[in-house]
This record gives sequence, C-alpha cells and structure tokens, in this order.
Amino acid sequence: MAGEQTSVTIEDAALDTAASALIDELVAGSVASKLGAQDPTLWGADAESEAAIRLSWTTLHKSSRPLIGEIEALRTDLRSEGIDRIVLAGMGGSSLAPEVITGTESVALTVLDTTDPGQVADALAGDLERTVLVVSSKSGTTVETDSHRRIFAKAFADAGIDAASRIVVVTDPGSPLAELGESEGYRKVFLADPNVGGRYSALTAFGLVPAGLAGADVARLLDQAAVVADSLTADSVENPALRLAAALGAAHAGGAEKVVLADTGSGIAGLGDWAEQLIAESTGKHGIGLLPVVVEDSAAPGFRDAGADATPVAVGPADFGAKIAVTGPLGAQFLLWESAVAIAGRLLGIDPFNQPDVEAAKKAARSLLDDPAALSGSAEPSAVIGAVEVFAGAGTTAEGALADVLREFLGTAPEHGYLAVQAYLDRLDDASAALLRPELAKRAGLETTFGWGPRFLHSTGQYHKGGHPNGIFLQITGTPEHDLEVPERPYTLGQLQRAQALGDGQVLADAGRPVLRLHLTDRAAGLSELMRAVQELTS
Repeated sequence: MAGEQTSVTIEDAALDTAASALIDELVAGSVASKLGAQDPTLWGADAESEAAIRLSWTTLHKSSRPLIGEIEALRTDLRSEGIDRIVLAGMGGSSLAPEVITGTESVALTVLDTTDPGQVADALAGDLERTVLVVSSKSGTTVETDSHRRIFAKAFADAGIDAASRIVVVTDPGSPLAELGESEGYRKVFLADPNVGGRYSALTAFGLVPAGLAGADVARLLDQAAVVADSLTADSVENPALRLAAALGAAHAGGAEKVVLADTGSGIAGLGDWAEQLIAESTGKHGIGLLPVVVEDSAAPGFRDAGADATPVAVGPADFGAKIAVTGPLGAQFLLWESAVAIAGRLLGIDPFNQPDVEAAKKAARSLLDDPAALSGSAEPSAVIGAVEVFAGAGTTAEGALADVLREFLGTAPEHGYLAVQAYLDRLDDASAALLRPELAKRAGLETTFGWGPRFLHSTGQYHKGGHPNGIFLQITGTPEHDLEVPERPYTLGQLQRAQALGDGQVLADAGRPVLRLHLTDRAAGLSELMRAVQELTS
C-alpha cells in the first residue's frame, strides 16, 4: 500500500507557523499522554461525564485482538456451509469503516445503509443460499437497520432458510438487539466495547466483524494501528496527531472552518467518507465546527481553488494545493484521525463525543411516520418542471425554468457559506446523482458536499444543525419504481425514506437554513433534467 510511513506534513507556511504555537501548547499540557491515559478532563467539566465512557478506542489495537480468532472461526464455519456472501445492515459508524476496509482490500461486502426500496431489493435479489446478514447497531434500535433485519428474516424464511442461522449481530452489551439475538438464537452475537462511540468504532467489532467475515485481514489492520499508537500518545512536537489537530484548530481559528479531503494516492478506498462522520459529528456543535468536504480527487472543484474558508487536505502524498498531507496505512490512519479529531475538539472548546442535534431529525421522521396524512404530502409543489417537482422554501420563489430556480436558491447562501446536496435515492442505480457535486461546486463558487440520504444523517447531519449556520440544503427525492413492505411495521421503506427526507428538511427550515427539495417523479429523466439545468448555470 502506498504511504506506509505514517506522517502529517503542513505544507502551507502560514498555517505551519500558527499550528506550531498550538503544538507547543498541547505538548506543554501533556495532552497526548493524557489522551493515552484516557483522562476525561481534557475537554472541560461539561464534557467529563461523557468522555469518561467514550475513551476505550485509544487501546483497541490491543483490546480487539481476541476478535481475530472469533471472526476467523465463524468465517470458516460459514464457508464450510457454502455461505460466502456478506450483507451488512448498519448505519454511520456501523457501516462506514467496514466499507473502507473491504474496499481497500478489494473483498466483497454488500452494505445496506439506505432506506431506498430499490437498493434494498437489489441486495435481496442476491443469492440468499450463500448469504449471511450482519446486523450492526450500537443502540440496537436503529430504525433503518431494524427494517433491514425484518426484511431479510422474512426473505430467508420465504426461501425455506432458517433465518436465525443466517443472522449475525454486532451490538453493545445489554442493548435490545443483544437481547433479541439471544432470544431468537441468531448465529452469533458479537458484543462490542460499550465505552467507544460509534464514530470512533472502526477498530471494534463494528468495523472488524463484517470486514473480517468478508475476507479482510483484520489482524494486519490492528498491527498497523499498533505501530503508530505510541507516537500518538507522545508529548512531542513530532506527534502526528498533535500536528494534525493543531493544523485543523489553527485553520478554524483563522476562519477556515471547512476541511476539503482529497485522496492523492493513499492506496485506501474512501477514507474521506469515513473521516467525514468523525469530523462532522465530533466538532459540529454550538454554532462552530469543522465541515468535511469530500471531493473526487485533488483536481476537483473546491480543492486547489479552495477559498480562505477552507483547508485542502491530501489523504496521501502532498499534492499541489494541499495545505496538509496525511499519509499512512489504513489501521494507522484510523487511530491517527480519531486522536487528532478528539484533540481538535479540545482546541475548539467542544465535547467531541456527543451529538446533541442528531435526534431532532429522527424525532421529526418518527412523527411523520405516525401521521400518514402528513407523510402522504398534502402540500402541493411550488412548481412542476418536466419530471421534477419543486418544493421551494424561504428565499426561493420557484419561478422560471429549473436553472432559474437553482440560481435563485444558490443566491440564498451567505458569504463563505456552503451547499449540501442530499440525495435520498438509490446509491447504485442512481449513482449519477453524485456528479452533481463537482458541477454545482464549479458553478456556485461554494464548498459543496454530497450525501446519500439517510446515510448522511448519521454523519454530517449533526454539523448541518449544530455547526456553523451558513449552509444551504438541496434535497433530491424520487418516486421509487417499486416499494418494499417492512414486516410487522405500519410503513414501507419508501414511506420511511420520505419521512426521513421531510423530517430533516423541516428541522433545517425551522433552524433558519434555506432548503430546496426537488422531487423526481421519474428518477432517470429527472436526474438528466437536473444535470442539464446545473450546466446552464454560469460557471
């Protein structure tokens, strides 16, 4: 793998100078060694109780070792029965790390972090005779994951397969899912360390079990973390975690609250998507924070042309335009970023382990599910343009062509604001939606993020409500071709997906964030029309 040496280099001279002063403060305060000792006082009195039960991730390179044998034994048993297709039902911290691990090692893992009926149906259409479902949820009550479990359990039973023998659980001790796994006799219940938060759980059972069952070398991952662990707890100006934390903290203090992440040949598949949750959910609260902007590569809009409000970070060798470069193998990068973001939280004066604004969108979605009339949508669209229904919020009149609507909406962004594109669609069949990010970024002159809904709700959703209040939000929803019932629940996946979009949009609007929802009555046609409208905008 490229970049085996773990390092953080600060390429920008002014940022290096500002960061150096913070590094000296962190070294003088023994912050790194205190973090290694799991000192919960590092983030102040208000955060101490939460931090006291959230710091076991610092030693996972040691404490997760027993999992290696357990995972390999189960994988061997499954293979002996002809079961070699791994489907993971999990959201946020339960899915992001396994996806990066398996992608980096080029082993197959089907990830369900969606409520899109089409995407779930595609996973169901795989060979169930060869399939095991890993149900992964820290709380044990995640609605998306519970829905996937119910759908697959019925599919197994309908196919004449003993569902319990094909379901593996990863959860916290004492959770409702742990109790269910035991009472239903599921194939295996892995209990993770409860003193690790979801976004810091890459090296726990949440990251290792699905990846290991898929064939990834999880022992090597832990070895990579172990190699760098001592350097991350050293009170030294060479400590890469201190360097990265100080650079991010200094940049934020200078007005660069956005962190633009581009892979520059790291050999890691999609680290930015994992780091996105870690950074956004850890720092985006109380009206401040670091907004991660994951771009396609270092030539993409928003990286080399980043403004004063953004810090371009190369994941891999330093590239033209990067102000920071981070190198190292995947296991080391997991631990490095976790340490750096936790320390950056101290510099920003926030608790990096809570997520006070995540529950609001969940509550709004639940309320809509409980009110079928509201969910069915009595509100008429502001306009219908071809295959696109326009639902305009404050500041947008929806007059004219689709390009005019977009132009007016983009005009609601404040100076140094950002645009968040949120696609509640099929991540596989509607993959072309992701092309909107660079096209909009190029024309809007704003740092632009892209998230698949509801996946991003477990990631950047915290920042959208709790971070710097300068975002505008473009929601894209679409009528599914076919819906899926959720067994023993009064809603379908399509209704759940709709409730999540409308619920989050309402929470954002109530917080004064501009929201524009474009509903595609025909997904393929609507996406084509939307892309044409974007390309008509002045670049």
